[in-house]
Amino acid sequence: MYRIQTFNNIAIRGLERYPRETYEVASSLPDPDAFMLRSHNLHETPIPDSVVAVGRAGSGVNNIPVDLLSERGVAVFNAPGANANAVKELVIGGLLLAARNLIPAAEYLRGLDGDLPDFEKRVEDGKKRFVGFELPGRTLGVIGLGAIGVKIANAARGLGMHVIGYDPKITVESAWRLASDVERARSVDAVVSQADVITFHVPLNDQTRNILDATRIRSLKPGAIVINLARDGIVDDTALGAALDAGRVHAYVSDFPTPALIRHPRVITLPHLGASTVESEENCAVMIADQLRDYLEHGNVVNSVNLPALSLERKGDSRLAIVNRNLPDRVGQISHVLGQNGVNIVHLVNESRGNLAYTLLDVEGAVDAATAEAIAGIDGVLRFRIL
Repeated sequence: MYRIQTFNNIAIRGLERYPRETYEVASSLPDPDAFMLRSHNLHETPIPDSVVAVGRAGSGVNNIPVDLLSERGVAVFNAPGANANAVKELVIGGLLLAARNLIPAAEYLRGLDGDLPDFEKRVEDGKKRFVGFELPGRTLGVIGLGAIGVKIANAARGLGMHVIGYDPKITVESAWRLASDVERARSVDAVVSQADVITFHVPLNDQTRNILDATRIRSLKPGAIVINLARDGIVDDTALGAALDAGRVHAYVSDFPTPALIRHPRVITLPHLGASTVESEENCAVMIADQLRDYLEHGNVVNSVNLPALSLERKGDSRLAIVNRNLPDRVGQISHVLGQNGVNIVHLVNESRGNLAYTLLDVEGAVDAATAEAIAGIDGVLRFRIL
């Protein structure tokens, strides 16, 4: 039996991917094989040695101690793209709300007394205050062209906007999906200076923290709209608040409310709604459940943030999965131990990622305890499993 310990409320469709005959899934389990979570802060949670994998039903992994788990040979998975459509729709919705001043216009009407005889006149007088702008011909800047950024860029092109994007690490897959007429910028600054609307879709790290700071805010076009539905900390809220007060920035749409900006008339704040759709939560849960199953049962790695992508069709009688530090001659030592103990390798694949390397190999016959102990004892081997 495999044991999956869950945190948060995981969509039932995802949990149903685990066969009851071979999986035990619960919020509290002894010696779990894997954790499955959404926003739970794993930095403050004890992680038993039995855990070989952690699955985040979402894209960001800031709530997971990835470096610590990597040192223990624990695979960390996420679900990139599973919530992309939900975020795309929310960005487009926020863009339309801000461009047409719909939130303050609606609030203005709520403040009117409908019983007064001049109600209709007040309605007509008020609408002059909420004149907006149309999107065709305007420039949308997209920082980060992953699964979400690509969908937003393509949707904006469908709305008639000119789109300029920046992503120094764009994947081949994302590049293929991106509309051919999206302009590719050479820097963040190039996007900031040209965009009427700018939206961010990058993880939070040392390179992206306050990526829109006071200096770059001064480079924005007057009347620009800023959208951050990616991560808290990407935008310098203090500097942006000053630009909003000065009227330099038209509006700010954020999924990360702060006490200082929550009631600002030019700010639309949302309570972390980026991936909050039934479909998105189900997609994320299904993707993570399938990836954890594939890793636990077959050792295959899909969408890991710390191990290299690696899949191998099963042959032979036994499969070995080995996570080790990326040091010279580890594969040679593993093969040597197997050869010394009369174990024949059917096929083998090895890949590395940063400081970690991962090996999957199928062998003829069984691997006895002494051989397993010898492989686990090789210098640098962090995790060894027989599947």
